[in-house]
Amino acid sequence: MRVSLDTHILLWALGQPDKLPRVARAMLEAGSDEFFFSAASIWEVAIKAQARRIDFQVSPLEILIAARNSGLAEMPMRADHAARVHQLRLHHKDPFDRILVAQAIGEPVRLLTVDTVLARYSELVQVV
Repeated sequence: MRVSLDTHILLWALGQPDKLPRVARAMLEAGSDEFFFSAASIWEVAIKAQARRIDFQVSPLEILIAARNSGLAEMPMRADHAARVHQLRLHHKDPFDRILVAQAIGEPVRLLTVDTVLARYSELVQVV
């Protein structure tokens, strides 16, 4: 299965694995799935770290390097992903989460998240 990590899952997997929900940790440790991180997550970290958000006090470059070194594949943001956001209902207003959902639908990949609201978008969103 192809699985994309939302930004919080990505950050926890790389820097605070004790915060990972059991299901997410088990999936990552099993190694039977192909895992992706989105360029949108690196962008989100950059924006929110610069805004001094307490839960994003990390370097986006360090996260990028750690993600690549951990064997995660990069999922670039494409124009068709951005256009797909327009088709999503406004269940959620965070633009970073909305592009992650649009990417999941467009690829398709399963999106792992802890955000229960995102599950309203698609069966491809898996809340853990």
